[in-house]
Amino acid sequence: MTLFYLFVVAAIQGLTEFLPVSSSGHLVLLPTLTGHADQGLAIDVAVHVGSLAAVVLYFWTDVRIALAGTARLAQGKVDTQGAFLALCLGIATVPVIVAGLAIKLTGLDEILRSVAVIGWTMLGFGLVLYWADKTGTTTRTASTWTIRDAAIMGLAQVLSLIPGTSRSGITITAARRLGYEREGAAKLSMLMSIPTIFASGVVLSFDVVGTANWQIARDGLIAAAFAFASALLALALMMRLLRTVSFTPYVIYRVILGVILLVYAYS
Repeated sequence: MTLFYLFVVAAIQGLTEFLPVSSSGHLVLLPTLTGHADQGLAIDVAVHVGSLAAVVLYFWTDVRIALAGTARLAQGKVDTQGAFLALCLGIATVPVIVAGLAIKLTGLDEILRSVAVIGWTMLGFGLVLYWADKTGTTTRTASTWTIRDAAIMGLAQVLSLIPGTSRSGITITAARRLGYEREGAAKLSMLMSIPTIFASGVVLSFDVVGTANWQIARDGLIAAAFAFASALLALALMMRLLRTVSFTPYVIYRVILGVILLVYAYS
């Protein structure tokens, strides 16, 4: 795999993982539309690791609090801010792990990797995000997250297993409908991504073990570094822009891309 293609794959993963435009959809489309061979599971794991490192670094204060709270939670105690945050993150993550394993074991993940599916989900869930963003209230902040809301957002996150839906997009959509202001909705979505990306990386790693070699390891390290840099940039820009800009620009992009893909799929 050339250095340029590694950069393209990593940049797409990093830039789209946390923007509400679907990283999985873009990565599925890349080999389909370019004719290039699929980047392979090892590179998928690498770019996931890079993205994970970026979000952990960006939200390190919250991550540190949640990690400290995990120890309290393991003792059956939910008596600190960190323990409650860890509990909510756990509740929000369980549905997507269970559903993801079921989809992988049944082979549905391969069936869903089509241009038509991605086109419809890009378009449909983009419009749903626009509706939620325009009709949702802005009365709540990330600090008011509840167990009930974590469960609802966790169930919504299951839909992100369909390529083109966007994990961040669907969880932000749910948060906006629950009344969280834009920056708070994005922050909760990003925190939810940490255990989800970690779990996804672990599952993918089982498929990679035994097939890796020095060349793959080198490419993986390069891809992870590129993904880390692009994801950190995307996170910083989005969180900054959300103070003054709505999610409409992302919706416009999704709708345009969705229409183009549908025309391509059915022509």
